[in-house]
Amino acid sequence: MAGFEHSLTGDADRFITYLDQAILSGSVTAQVEGQTDVRIGDARMLVRVYERFGALGGNRVSLNVSVLAVGEQLSVSAIASGGSTAMFWKVNTVSEESFLQKAINAIHDFDR
Repeated sequence: MAGFEHSLTGDADRFITYLDQAILSGSVTAQVEGQTDVRIGDARMLVRVYERFGALGGNRVSLNVSVLAVGEQLSVSAIASGGSTAMFWKVNTVSEESFLQKAINAIHDFDR
């Protein structure tokens, strides 16, 4: 499991739309497996679960992105998982690291 956290400023709807486009355009097999958008008072939590086929591992890889938004303040957590065919430990994490890197690049590009 590989993870990344980042804080930035911006519109949550614009950010999640940008992230969806960046993640899904990165692979013909990428898709949104699940999503939610919850509000409590001024706080909002947007969650996306993406999945794609990892050619190197020959299996599916998932990427969970959670965005906590309070006004224009955004806190993003991205966690990739899967991509290994080993039974007891991960021996090939290239696919999940690559999927996570796609999200990191998109987050940094939006933050510029």
